[in-house]
Amino acid sequence: MASSTAVYGLYAEPSAAQRAFTALRRAGVPEKEITVISAEPFEAFEFSQRDHSLLLFRLAAVGGLLGFIGSVLLVTGTSRAWPINVGGMPIIAWWPYLVIIFEMTMLSAILTTVVSLLVTARLPSRAKSLYDPEVSDGKILVGVPVAGDRTSEAIRRALDTGGALAVKTAEFQS
Repeated sequence: MASSTAVYGLYAEPSAAQRAFTALRRAGVPEKEITVISAEPFEAFEFSQRDHSLLLFRLAAVGGLLGFIGSVLLVTGTSRAWPINVGGMPIIAWWPYLVIIFEMTMLSAILTTVVSLLVTARLPSRAKSLYDPEVSDGKILVGVPVAGDRTSEAIRRALDTGGALAVKTAEFQS
């Protein structure tokens, strides 16, 4: 992993972070390169909507469907593999199997969601990422890696446009 330098600003209000986000976009910074970190979601602001995705919900549904199919195959296959005489009752009895099918469906949906969350969040990671402890105190971090064509002064000016409480420089691994 390559080490990079980033310039970031800390903001007390989401409206100030939104102004900085907009100023960075107007300065020519691609939206995907702007990092916004906050301790709480701010759904009403544009910077909060850019990473919004329904991928986790879809993956959970696929995991649940696979768990359902797998559990149905498990219980019916087990009953057919060892056909025990149950006194004239059907070998495959759906009412007792519903509990097993439900539990296996939920287990696979939950495991799929947890694994998907860990993969998309890149956890666990030993790499140093862009973060400031003041985010835990309610501040909002808006940062950009310094690239060859962007100077840190141009980024600082854009971050100051939003009314940053502090503008800092940090090293992180990209």
